[in-house]
Amino acid sequence: MNREWLEKDFYKELGIASGASQDEIKKAYRKLARDLHPDKNPGDAKAEERFKLVSEAHAVLSDPEKREEYDEARKLFAGGGFGRGGFTPGAGYGQPGGGFSQEFNLGDIFGGQQAGAGDGGLGDLLGGLFNRGGTRTSSRPRRGSDVETETTLGFREAAQGVTVPLRMTSPAACTTCHGSGAKPGTSPRVCPHCNGAGVVSRNQGAFGFSEPCEDCRGTGSIIDDPCVDCHGTGIQNRTRTITVRIPPGVRDGQRIRLAGQGEAGLRGAPPGDLFVTVHVSQDKVFGRNADDLTLVLPVSYSELVLGTTVSVPTLEGRVGVKVPPGTADGRTLRVRGRGVPKRDGGAGDLLVTVKVAIPQKLDDNAAEALRRYAEAEKTSGFDPRAGWAGA
Repeated sequence: MNREWLEKDFYKELGIASGASQDEIKKAYRKLARDLHPDKNPGDAKAEERFKLVSEAHAVLSDPEKREEYDEARKLFAGGGFGRGGFTPGAGYGQPGGGFSQEFNLGDIFGGQQAGAGDGGLGDLLGGLFNRGGTRTSSRPRRGSDVETETTLGFREAAQGVTVPLRMTSPAACTTCHGSGAKPGTSPRVCPHCNGAGVVSRNQGAFGFSEPCEDCRGTGSIIDDPCVDCHGTGIQNRTRTITVRIPPGVRDGQRIRLAGQGEAGLRGAPPGDLFVTVHVSQDKVFGRNADDLTLVLPVSYSELVLGTTVSVPTLEGRVGVKVPPGTADGRTLRVRGRGVPKRDGGAGDLLVTVKVAIPQKLDDNAAEALRRYAEAEKTSGFDPRAGWAGA
């Protein structure tokens, strides 16, 4: 466990209670990440620093194992753990108060500079003593956490697919040591005490205990000369730009997984994944129904009665839509293959709904012509309310 965690209140950073659910953690992080993102606050150093803290808090609290270790450590020290005398910073070991001396190295308990989450710190020690979750056969650095971010696309970009750059700040492999944790030109060596297993076993009466190796703090390897930039962890918080290919037909709220683009694993362990939640803006012309595009086409009464051909937009230019004579207001006409591209090839359809546009004012000639038409309509025997139940 990282000893720096004790100095930070990750729950406070996200503005949530310590008993918050994973959904509440995710919701709080998304809101803060949107408000504090460097792209939204260019040149604002305070916002960028706050964004880094929020990202770190989410990386720990969204990982159940990391969160458990974090909560255990904070509870232990906040309650004055480690013996009846409690923990008193600055008090000498064995002195009144029973705390540790100022020279006591918390890194020996929480993994030191060369250890990160899950690398033989307090969580691994308690897990070994009390057999939490079964016998631990290895405490090697685990895979990095998954990272979540968001992006907003235009309607047509989402329908046709687009490549977008995402600028994000998250833990990534150290560029100096390339994730090994060792100073360039050197390499970690296998721990001779545990032979690289990361754990040692011992018997005490009828009980057997498996606990992290003290020499390598559960990592299975020893770094004699740590990297000065990452202090032997192999990771750094840094801002990077990732080019993401959004496939055609992505829907609003859909999550896209980018394997290996998440938080870096400690000392070269595999990275987590990046999940991008896509938000799609509304379009002034098009709507969407599954893989079909929809639009409403304004027409005149005479066009419905006499029939016509109208040019309408699609995602790839314009096409002519034939309105048959006698088409009813509100009828939907289908244009095959002009909708949203499908993953398996082909595309949906374009659904065109005709809607009569009523003129608000007519000149004298048009009004007179309409009156003559109305008389001719009656003479022909047409009754719009024939068969109507309310007649």
